Amino acid sequence: MTRLFSAAVFREMAKKGRSGLFRRLVDQTDLVRRCGTDASVGDTFDSAFEILKVAGQRDEYIYRAAISHKILMGTHSLRTASMLNEFRAGSCKADLVILNGTATVYEIKSERDSLARLANQVENYKRVFAKVNVIASEGHVEGVWATVPDDVGVMCLSKRYQIQTVREAIDRPERICPVTVFEALRAAEACAILKALGIAVPQVPNTQRHAALRELFVGLDPTAVHFEMVRTLKRTRDLAPLGDLIDRLPDSLQAAALSIPVRRGDHGRLVEAVATPLGAALAWS
Repeated sequence: MTRLFSAAVFREMAKKGRSGLFRRLVDQTDLVRRCGTDASVGDTFDSAFEILKVAGQRDEYIYRAAISHKILMGTHSLRTASMLNEFRAGSCKADLVILNGTATVYEIKSERDSLARLANQVENYKRVFAKVNVIASEGHVEGVWATVPDDVGVMCLSKRYQIQTVREAIDRPERICPVTVFEALRAAEACAILKALGIAVPQVPNTQRHAALRELFVGLDPTAVHFEMVRTLKRTRDLAPLGDLIDRLPDSLQAAALSIPVRRGDHGRLVEAVATPLGAALAWS
């Protein structure tokens, strides 16, 4: 059932206005009996989400949805904050990052995850983000607490689907590594940060550009780089244009819309697919 919320289903609905994969996955569940054929595809996603939300079988998507709803769109809003998914940080990829006044990374450790890589992940994240949080299932909290340093936040997604803060993360932009930040950025973003810091962008051939930019980042002040990184990424990775789409989707699909890119021209098709009666969707191929 977790595959219902995969990028493959979401993109197919956006591109074609239907999804054969959705139909095949629904056939493998009891969702038709549970929802009835008069229910919409959106209602069916909501019903599946309610089943998957039960502690013990929650996967990463459930945690992403909790962070998206309760922090990004609860504490903040799409107008004032932005979110990055699978963002490079050293030798790791950060599950989810929220940019507001600072950059806060959330490493998800669901019931299905191991903590084996956690210590290394946290060390890599500290080199890019001022605040590092680990959000885990209740069964993992003790192990997370024992693994991560004191300046790393520990959060728990409770059995009742509430985010509880066990320990607050400390905001420490001074510890980031400007070169590691540079390696995570697009070239245009790196140039924007240099300009904001009053540093001339080197005019060199494209083949030499990466090395020349990297060399400039070596000597920069970590706190200043972090501040400008947040400012730049909030502009270049802005989610505000997705506001209208988010409002037209069921709650269970909003986290997918925030993390799976689809063309703006496909938004209407996606909304129509979600509004389709389940009975009609069972004929999708």
